[in-house]
Amino acid sequence: MKILRARDFTAERAWGALDIADMGGITTRLHWTDQPYRWHVNDGDEVFAVLDGRVEMRYREAGVEHRAVLEAGDVFFASAGTEHVAHPLGEARILVVERAGSP
Repeated sequence: MKILRARDFTAERAWGALDIADMGGITTRLHWTDQPYRWHVNDGDEVFAVLDGRVEMRYREAGVEHRAVLEAGDVFFASAGTEHVAHPLGEARILVVERAGSP
């Protein structure tokens, strides 16, 4: 059993993570960051939930870039093959559920 207070979690580097669970090859991790990630494509579906802070999510559909600002409590779903990148607006804590080993 684990109880975590997301707003208290920090990491030594941007996108540092705390592994919460591996459920048959699907991982749940809590990330802390204050820096953008990189454009990437996951080999499976990804659920990205902002627990604390704000994140500008950028994603491409049919070559067209879109942006959405996610607030605490918002969830972004990226289906396999969706190119995306997260840009935190200050510090953010994000819960990510995805296939183990995804970039």
